[in-house]
Amino acid sequence: MNTEKRLYRSRTNRTLAGVCAGIADYFGWDPTLVRIAWILLTLLGGSGILIYVILWLVVPEAS
Repeated sequence: MNTEKRLYRSRTNRTLAGVCAGIADYFGWDPTLVRIAWILLTLLGGSGILIYVILWLVVPEAS
C-alpha cells in the first residue's frame, strides 16, 4: 500500500487555525518550535502574518 504524505491543518493541536501544528506534523517537528519560528518571522519582517493567512486559506483541515 502506498500512503502519500499530505499537509493538513491540525484539528486537535491548534492554537488559532492549526497551521503551525499541521506543518509540524508533516515534517515531524515539535509544534512549539514551528510557532516560535512563525513569531520570529512575523516580528522580523511582518511576512509571517501574510504567510499564515494564505496557508489558512489554502491548506485543508484534517478530517
